[in-house]
Amino acid sequence: MLIIPVKEGESIDKALKKFKKKFERTQTMRQLRKRQSFTKPSVARRKEIIRAAYKLTLQKNEE
Repeated sequence: MLIIPVKEGESIDKALKKFKKKFERTQTMRQLRKRQSFTKPSVARRKEIIRAAYKLTLQKNEE
């Protein structure tokens, strides 16, 4: 649960901006989306390897 201390006289817009920043930094939405469906470790590892190979080809083409 995120708690944003609001000072007296501080505008709602400023507090909302603080909340949004803190919400992004904690990566709450990313965790929620990840928990919605289970991915097998082997599938996750395969995706990771494919992504690494793709990045490697991009680096080689850049040079």
